[in-house]
Amino acid sequence: MATSTSVKSIDEDTVPDLVPISTRIPVTIITGYLGAGKTTLLKYILSEEHEKRIAVILNEFGEGSALEKSLAIGERGALYEEWLELRNGCLCCSVKDNGVKAIENLMQKKGKFDYVLLETTGLADPGPIAAIFWLDKDLGSDLYLDGIITVVDAKYCKSQLEENKVSSGVNEAIRQVALADLLLINKVDLVSRTELNGLTSILKSINSSAKILQAQRSRVDLNAILDLHAYDGLKQNRLNEYFSIECFSHSRQSSLTTNPIQMVSTITFELTGNISKNRIEKYLNRILWEKDAVNGDGHQMVIMRLKALIATKDPKQFLLYQAVNELYDWEPVVLNDEEQLHEYQRNRFILIGRHLDKSVLIKLLEDYPE
Repeated sequence: MATSTSVKSIDEDTVPDLVPISTRIPVTIITGYLGAGKTTLLKYILSEEHEKRIAVILNEFGEGSALEKSLAIGERGALYEEWLELRNGCLCCSVKDNGVKAIENLMQKKGKFDYVLLETTGLADPGPIAAIFWLDKDLGSDLYLDGIITVVDAKYCKSQLEENKVSSGVNEAIRQVALADLLLINKVDLVSRTELNGLTSILKSINSSAKILQAQRSRVDLNAILDLHAYDGLKQNRLNEYFSIECFSHSRQSSLTTNPIQMVSTITFELTGNISKNRIEKYLNRILWEKDAVNGDGHQMVIMRLKALIATKDPKQFLLYQAVNELYDWEPVVLNDEEQLHEYQRNRFILIGRHLDKSVLIKLLEDYPE
């Protein structure tokens, strides 16, 4: 295996103290369109001094990429599934699949790091990759999905979002934005304030629930993008944020448009009373699996991301449902604060998808009896 003179393996004496084997390791998926700055972000993380020991899985980075040149993991265009240890305690690995083989290697070395970053290809749908870490029970005891970060190019993102994909209806750039838990607008120094504000509004119209950060050359505070806990339950101190998400969805006539951006939006709604687990799952099966629900203009509604906090008969217990594409899961959320119990005794839904119609989605749920 070729090695670079600019990056050297660390000595065994300098390896940081091991993380206990019982510690579960969070996984963050970093996605984004070609040229947005994913590789630059990862290179920054790999070279920066920080307290975290981070393992980076490079998913299908090609010959000539910046990381391949600097780390020299490949030889004659071939990629090796091997680890390279760096001076700041990070580990780097290259794989040609969605990370399954890398996980096997990862489990053997998990005592040497406390965080995993997985880079996807520029044209990848992060949904299926997220499912590997989110729903696989065999891996769930050791790895858990922390969140999806989508890096977007401040200068070219709008044109990428507007690209028409006749076959699928939603292009890769929109899908990556829709599934993000955090959006990183990169290269903000290349656009005007007006252009940046316009792009921010577009991103919010697609995904109102994602946090948005700005960066130049992909440099960002790591504490702002790691430990998102987007999939491992709703902490009490995040309830205010969850219930205050504003809806930036498009106007009613958007379902008639041919503009890809205006086809995808976020909608939110609330219902009072208790909803049984049986009722909510019948509803989810209808809108996620059967996919026969249509909006007022006759267009099929497609759900890409869903979050729902459901009130049960037990006033202190809620059910948190999350869905990515067709897959969904739930877990209990227990509240003990009396003030919060009074304020949040209602059901809250956040849906991101194509041709969504709030009134139809509410009626579909109301039609299912308890």
